[in-house]
Amino acid sequence: MKLKIAISAFALSFLFFSLSAQVRPVKKHRSTGSSIVRGKIVYTNICLSCHMANGAGVPHLNPPLINTDYVLRNKTNLIKIVLNGFNEDVEINGQTYSNTMTPHKDLKDRQIADVLTYVRKSFGNKASSVTAAEVKKVRAAK
Repeated sequence: MKLKIAISAFALSFLFFSLSAQVRPVKKHRSTGSSIVRGKIVYTNICLSCHMANGAGVPHLNPPLINTDYVLRNKTNLIKIVLNGFNEDVEINGQTYSNTMTPHKDLKDRQIADVLTYVRKSFGNKASSVTAAEVKKVRAAK
């Protein structure tokens, strides 16, 4: 009887350990939702004072982030603006904006990708996400 219990215990232990050895950890992917949450934090801390909580900007100073070519079109140009700043007058929907945007090279690639993803998917915008790899590529292309 004791031998049967010992064999059963050994068999169960062997089965448990062989099954647990086959379990592979699940690789965590950065979801767009997580990127938007992190991006909102960056936006709140860095961008909000100029572009406002609703993304509408300040008339004649800081451009809106709502439905503009600067935000929705070319991701590379948008990344360059965040990295290098912007010191040109720009006309958007018949209004000229002239305030200088400071460069944000101090932000990590992930932070820039997150904040740009947040902006491109918020305020009624419906554009694709920006990845840290895209930011890294633009940063390296100087």
